[in-house]
Amino acid sequence: QVQLVQYGGGSVQAGGSLRLACVASGSIPSHTSPTSHFCMAWFRQGTGKEREGVASIDSDGDLYYADSVKGRFNVSKDNAANTLFLQMTSLKPEDTGSYYCAARGRCFGEFLSTREYEYWGQATQVTVSS
Repeated sequence: QVQLVQYGGGSVQAGGSLRLACVASGSIPSHTSPTSHFCMAWFRQGTGKEREGVASIDSDGDLYYADSVKGRFNVSKDNAANTLFLQMTSLKPEDTGSYYCAARGRCFGEFLSTREYEYWGQATQVTVSS
């Protein structure tokens, strides 16, 4: 099993910045690849809204972003520390929500659908005030 523990989040005014972190541990049954080969992603869910993909990183380290965050958010991964980061800048009130990190086995390409991930973090609240 894979465990994902999230850190960061909080409240900030519009235009501000926040950083989220997600530490992965464990292993996926039937997979021999280390966590460095996992596909990982960030999702968010606003009040009354469906959970949506924000950014993902595939097993080659290629990055993918939702159009709503391109140019403002940056996803990165420290393989040595098994940690996924999301640096959020120029935050807007519409970025408010619960943010989740997610992981799955090896993948290549854009994976920003909730159906594609098996493991989830505990959620971190991000609140952006105008």
